[in-house]
Amino acid sequence: MTSEDIHQKLQAQFGDRVRELNSDAIDPYVMVEAAAIHDVSDYLRHDAELQFDLLMCLSGMDYGPDKTLGVVYNLASMSHRHKLTIKVEVPREGGSVPTVSDIWRTAEWHEREAYDMCGMQFENHPDHRRILLPDDWEGFPLRKDYEVQEFYHGIRVPYTEDPPGVGMEIYRTQDQD
Repeated sequence: MTSEDIHQKLQAQFGDRVRELNSDAIDPYVMVEAAAIHDVSDYLRHDAELQFDLLMCLSGMDYGPDKTLGVVYNLASMSHRHKLTIKVEVPREGGSVPTVSDIWRTAEWHEREAYDMCGMQFENHPDHRRILLPDDWEGFPLRKDYEVQEFYHGIRVPYTEDPPGVGMEIYRTQDQD
């Protein structure tokens, strides 16, 4: 099935909750209303003609400080050998997306990473907490308006602008000087 065929099938099932298809992109994608992502995902997984049984990746996106956040779902069907990318957008503050971790188990960790790095909230997620950073870390490092904190528990956090090795003084010993 082509991405156009899949888009038509989704629009027939979900109407205007499935928005435009961008087939000019390297990976064609379909925009879906955030509140509908669980229903659309369940349909994509279980419909006999679609059978998207593999969530290859789920990524959090920040489109800019004055813009929305987004979640990108890269899907594949192993039996039908077709792929599809789904995108949803949510407000920077107070927006949320229903979890798809009950549809694709791997989404549980992907959603935690999107939360940890970008701040997306996933409704009904079974374990909605940070996965890469400490629980008390301030902010979300992949947001474009993120400001790196200078210290974390008294330890200097290396900045990306620092030359290599700067900020790593705590790892040097007197013998190395």
